[in-house]
Amino acid sequence: MIARTPKLVSSLLMVLLIIVALIMIFPILWIALTSLKPESLILGKPAKLFPEVYTIEQYGLLLNAIPFFTFVKNSLIFAGGVTIISLFFDSMAGYAFAKLRFPGSNIVFFLVLATLMIPFQIVMIPLYLMMHKLHGLDTYWGMIIPRITNAFGIYLMRQFFLSVPEDLLDAGRIEGLSEFKIYIKIALPITTTALTTLGVFHFMYNWNDFLWPLIITTSQEMRTLPVGLALFTGEHVMEHGPIMAGAVLSIIPILIFYLFAQKTFIKGVALSGMKG
Repeated sequence: MIARTPKLVSSLLMVLLIIVALIMIFPILWIALTSLKPESLILGKPAKLFPEVYTIEQYGLLLNAIPFFTFVKNSLIFAGGVTIISLFFDSMAGYAFAKLRFPGSNIVFFLVLATLMIPFQIVMIPLYLMMHKLHGLDTYWGMIIPRITNAFGIYLMRQFFLSVPEDLLDAGRIEGLSEFKIYIKIALPITTTALTTLGVFHFMYNWNDFLWPLIITTSQEMRTLPVGLALFTGEHVMEHGPIMAGAVLSIIPILIFYLFAQKTFIKGVALSGMKG
């Protein structure tokens, strides 16, 4: 009886996880299948999950109605640019807080973490005014610069750098390497797991970001995909099929990015926060 208890618990846990996974997957499945239905069948009663007739006409309508690939390009430049630059600055700041001792380092780190409690809605107007004075409105750099670092990334990288043995860094100092070269050549290669994890977070967050690209861009040629799809919904008669098709296409880049980084990402999430 005692031997069977762990197996029973494991089986119940597995069933529970499967149910949770199905609940999470169902909305995505519904969106994907709806995008393959003719418009006349989408709101049919009784509602059916699987379409009686499959069609890709909704994707054609979407591509003809909006400059979809321009929106995708803008999102890739925005999300990709923020991700690459943020990884550099977040890791450099995380290394400094973890391995360098300077007066007031703990206070500065606390102030950095305190910014996590400030909603973006509070700072978006000052940021907008700053970008306006710097002539950054409706530009790529105007979208990217305010996002080039954040407190979460600095905190995550600090946690990983704390696990880097001091002996390795001391060996670099004995060899005469500068602190920046020690960071680049010794510390950074050890934390590739953390960089991949943080890269996935940054890319997903900025790819799906709606508010900041909405207020910083004014022309259709600079809109990102979430903003472009939202404006398409507001400017046209509600057409559910093209909207669902746009949602499916917007998921694909994130899914591809995650699949390439899956193993490293999962490992990084498991290891994060183990050092305090």
